[in-house]
Amino acid sequence: MLYLLACVIAVLCAVSAWIVHLKMRVREMATRVIEAESRHQQFIEQVEHGGMVRRKIEAQLLEKQQRLDRLAHHDQLTGLPNRLFLAAHLPAAIEEARRRKAALAVLFIDLDRFKHVNDTHGHEVGDKLLQAVSQRIKDAVRSEDIVVRMGGDEFVVVLNIVKNTNQVNETASRITSSLNAPLEIDGKPLVTTASVGVSMFPRDGEDVGALLRHSDTAMYQAKDRGRNNFQVFSPVMDRQLKERVAIEASLRAALESQSQLDVHYQPLVDIETRRVVTLEALVRWKHPTDGYVAPLRFIPVAEETGLIAGLGDFVINRVIADMVRWRKAGNTVLVPVAINVSPGQLARCDLRQRIAELTQAHAFSPAMLQIELTEGAMFEQVEPRHGSSSNDTGVDAINDLRALGVRVVIDDFGTGYSSLSYLKRWRVDYLKIDRSFIRDLVTDSNDHAIVGAIIAMAQHLKIKVIAEGVEGWSQLEMLRKLGCRYAQGYLFSEAVPAERCRDFLNGRPLGLTDDTDILKLA
Repeated sequence: MLYLLACVIAVLCAVSAWIVHLKMRVREMATRVIEAESRHQQFIEQVEHGGMVRRKIEAQLLEKQQRLDRLAHHDQLTGLPNRLFLAAHLPAAIEEARRRKAALAVLFIDLDRFKHVNDTHGHEVGDKLLQAVSQRIKDAVRSEDIVVRMGGDEFVVVLNIVKNTNQVNETASRITSSLNAPLEIDGKPLVTTASVGVSMFPRDGEDVGALLRHSDTAMYQAKDRGRNNFQVFSPVMDRQLKERVAIEASLRAALESQSQLDVHYQPLVDIETRRVVTLEALVRWKHPTDGYVAPLRFIPVAEETGLIAGLGDFVINRVIADMVRWRKAGNTVLVPVAINVSPGQLARCDLRQRIAELTQAHAFSPAMLQIELTEGAMFEQVEPRHGSSSNDTGVDAINDLRALGVRVVIDDFGTGYSSLSYLKRWRVDYLKIDRSFIRDLVTDSNDHAIVGAIIAMAQHLKIKVIAEGVEGWSQLEMLRKLGCRYAQGYLFSEAVPAERCRDFLNGRPLGLTDDTDILKLA
């Protein structure tokens, strides 16, 4: 009995122990479940937080990408789309016009003489002017059109889906007219104008390159026609552009070899004594296949491309070399030589230093050289800038040359600016009356009055007068009666090579060409 009781007690103890162990296991499992649930909750919270962080980072990256995209495709000064934007969006605009079988126009806009604004008023005013101009251009077009700042003072407008050329012309006219009105910058009125070139899809080109190139060509045509206007591209313009490009390339080659270039000389004569008092040096270019190229064809190209500096240096060196040869040949009656100088040459080259070096090296007086500037070029050089002294770069160059002993001649007088104020402020030695006033001097009373007034004015200012383009005896006699002292033209001689200048340097009166021969030379 006792044994049975002991067994029961043992079993009960074992069961009790097992129950205690089971409870402990249950508690452990419950703790693990709670810990697992806690870890799961933490994981869910971390995932959710990570998602928020990721979305925030993605939003920040998108914002930065958009800002970078805007910086890359928009101009910082004006806020307008830029060149990259145009390159990305114009092809799509062309495709849309092609799909709809509609026209599209590209307007190339270049502000006239914007550099003068920067030089006169400073770059800060120039920047504000560009901002104001940008707004005016935007106001002159439709909201669906694109206004792009290409850089500097150049803009492009894309007129999307236009009905006809009249609509384009009206828009171009509206742009030029809006820019004509004075702009108030820092309380001061400024006036700027623009030259606009127009090309149209598909008539003038079917891709971005052709449309931009042709509108740029038309813009330069607007510049050539006096600025402040718009021109629509035509095939004639394209031919002219190709000709200018060909002239530039050939002229570069000619300057490198110098075998095609020469200098001819035309005498300037004292009307009373008929003796040669000056020779004018005129550059001549004989192309190997095209023959002689007219200066009016290549001089403007040289100006635009910067080749004028090299061309001018060639002329000065050749003139000095010819003068040395004349002296060695025994021509003791040497006369001064006049050299035509362009505004670009005066601005880019240290003419005073160059002339001083050459004349000193060959024992010539600088007074043996003269420089000829056109009336318009002279005006641009001596016009003082706002807020600065009148001794600016161009004026300094002219004054330095005169101080060296070089005489200054104003060429083509009467065809440039009406203002004569520079004659009062700045000393010049000669005025050359333009040939357009000499041609009908005998038969046109207006020309007679103008020439007489110029001569009288110059005499009072103690400036010598030269009449150019004299071709007849009657013209010469009329100039003598009006008091003109010097003349130049086919009546005396055409421009000839250096080796034919012996008769000009012997000091004897020059024999005059018969009127009938003049007609052959003209």
